[in-house]
Amino acid sequence: MITRIATVAVLSLGLQACYVATNNNGYGQTAINFGDDSSQWAYDRECDDPRFAGPAMATAGLSHNNSYRDATDCRNAFSAGQVWLASGQNTNTYASNSGSYGASINFGDDASAWSYDGECDDPRFYGGGMTSTPLLAEDRYHDATDCRQQYNAGRIALR
Repeated sequence: MITRIATVAVLSLGLQACYVATNNNGYGQTAINFGDDSSQWAYDRECDDPRFAGPAMATAGLSHNNSYRDATDCRNAFSAGQVWLASGQNTNTYASNSGSYGASINFGDDASAWSYDGECDDPRFYGGGMTSTPLLAEDRYHDATDCRQQYNAGRIALR
């Protein structure tokens, strides 16, 4: 039993050393500069840094003035998987969801009347890449191309 515990401890230390050596957070992303907490919206439990996207983002009033200025809220949300770097951000890399998890999502087909309009109309998703019009149950699984593109760009996530 003691040998097993010692082996686990050594393996754990080895993995931590690899993590530090590669400056990698374990999700294929390099370290992110979250900045500081100088925003007036710091410590409100919402990420107000517009470089990010996800369900833990502030819902109104995002401003580029808050870039790098809501570190604690954004770091906590990022660690919980509730925000990610938004598409097009060149902030220490990684901006998309195009990984193996995305390949496992059944996006369905393009039978919706709203297919190919550049916005995801499938109510199973949420985020900035969604349509601003009311979501319809009949569009569930029927806007595959738009939703896949928005998902891969990091602008939507599956509920």
